[in-house]
Amino acid sequence: MTSIPWLTVLWLLPAAGAIAVALSPAGSRRRWPHTAGLVIALATLGWSIAMTVAFNPGGARFDLVESHRWIPAIGARYELGLDGIGLVLVLLTTALVPLLLLAGWRDTDGEGSDPRIYVALTLAVQAMVLLSFVATDILLFYLVFEAMLIPMYFLIGGWGQLDKAVRARAALKFLLYNLFGGLVMLAGVIGLSVLTVRADLGEDGRGTFGLTAITEAIADGKIDVGGPAGIAICGAFLFAFAVKAPVWPVHAWLPDAAVAGTPSTGVLMMAVMDKVGTFAMLRFVVELFGDTAARFAPWMCALAVVSIVYGLILAIGQTDVMRLIAYTSISHFGFIVLGVFALSPQSQAGATLYMVNHGISTAALFLVAGFLTGRRSTRLIADYCGVQKVAPVLSGVFLVAGLATLSLPGLAPFVSEFLVMVGSFGRYPVAAVVATVALVGSAVYILWTYQRMMGGPAPDGATGGPSSDEKGPVADLGGRERLVLFPLIAALLILGFWPRPALDPITPAVDRTLDSVTVSVPPHAPRHQGPAQVAPTGPARTEHQRSEHNEQGGHR
Repeated sequence: MTSIPWLTVLWLLPAAGAIAVALSPAGSRRRWPHTAGLVIALATLGWSIAMTVAFNPGGARFDLVESHRWIPAIGARYELGLDGIGLVLVLLTTALVPLLLLAGWRDTDGEGSDPRIYVALTLAVQAMVLLSFVATDILLFYLVFEAMLIPMYFLIGGWGQLDKAVRARAALKFLLYNLFGGLVMLAGVIGLSVLTVRADLGEDGRGTFGLTAITEAIADGKIDVGGPAGIAICGAFLFAFAVKAPVWPVHAWLPDAAVAGTPSTGVLMMAVMDKVGTFAMLRFVVELFGDTAARFAPWMCALAVVSIVYGLILAIGQTDVMRLIAYTSISHFGFIVLGVFALSPQSQAGATLYMVNHGISTAALFLVAGFLTGRRSTRLIADYCGVQKVAPVLSGVFLVAGLATLSLPGLAPFVSEFLVMVGSFGRYPVAAVVATVALVGSAVYILWTYQRMMGGPAPDGATGGPSSDEKGPVADLGGRERLVLFPLIAALLILGFWPRPALDPITPAVDRTLDSVTVSVPPHAPRHQGPAQVAPTGPARTEHQRSEHNEQGGHR
């Protein structure tokens, strides 16, 4: 327990800010809600940095723990805790939101648009995402897991370049998919609560939703999650998180929702909110259910490979640049899921780092594409050519961000993708080979798109399009846009050459996540000798289990 409520303040800052901005009187200056939101987001970033300094990655399972009675009748508590996995995702979220508010500075310029609501909804999503990364009570996590859908629904439907009816359909599709996944998870949460009551856990045997208490009860044999009930509960959790991630075949909501809203909203969804799904696979599936989760691993790795290839193929065929980037995210989430369920230290460290790197690279690419398409009010790739002649900085940022999405060595995603591949080859070599070959295809859609939009001769009037009279000129990046994009490009370069600051807190957290999984990495699996190496030190890694594993030839 800590005397400073670091984690409560972390999510309360944007939550209170959202309420204050939404309830404030309308002023004569339309920009003041954006200014207020930016100040609140920067304050949250500053608090998260101070919290990082106070965080001890090598201490207990969770640091900066807070625990208070919440709903005693059902054993629910307000429990928060932070580990290295949650820490890097908290920093990603608090770093991106100020940039998104700055990028969306003019998103509310339309007639009848209320900037107070736009900013308040953005801060509300941030608050709920942050709370989900630090919640260690399963019921508390579930509530924010579902609640974050509401502000995102209104963001998608309320602002964007598309017609209002199109945005409304995309927002409804997003909501229905995710609500259905959440309802399935609710059944799992109730089932898990019943198991804890039967195990006489919690105060007066009322059960518990505490992650640590349930994990210990499973390890001690008080709760059996290896039977039909445990498998069903694990499957319910996994289904909900696969929808949120998203993973094929429950991905269909993402492309429509990502392009319906503003570019800032699309990034908030793909780079921030969707990470809750893959984070929860580590926290509330692998760590909680252990070997039961391992039984789902072959199927999840197969779905991950399908997502990688599916997203790649559809991205190549897109004529809408924003939709193309949305499909690349499906492919990238496939790599993350593959890393999670390869169940090796390297792959899970790589998957966690991939969440961070994907958030940065997708933010850079989606925002620069949004700045470009906003200049001409068209997202069709065919409507652009020769942009690099008239907007060299914009085209250069587009190229670097695009190269990052195909994991070019020297840029941040390469490190995480390499760790995922190294960690996956030992357990699922076929999946790893297919995923590696798919990387070649990613070069096709990125470089081909760049060639068509940025290359070629400067068109009529040197405006970056086929018809300057109809489409309007393409100007280079302005000061505000550079202030948004340059930090993202810098982060891609720094983490590409020096990933250790991110891997150092991730490594011990991954070690503890795998403690409940007794399925060992096969003897022929490569072991990375670097910061991402995670030695099996948990109670589940006993000498008896290792000898039993060797007697069985390394297979379960």
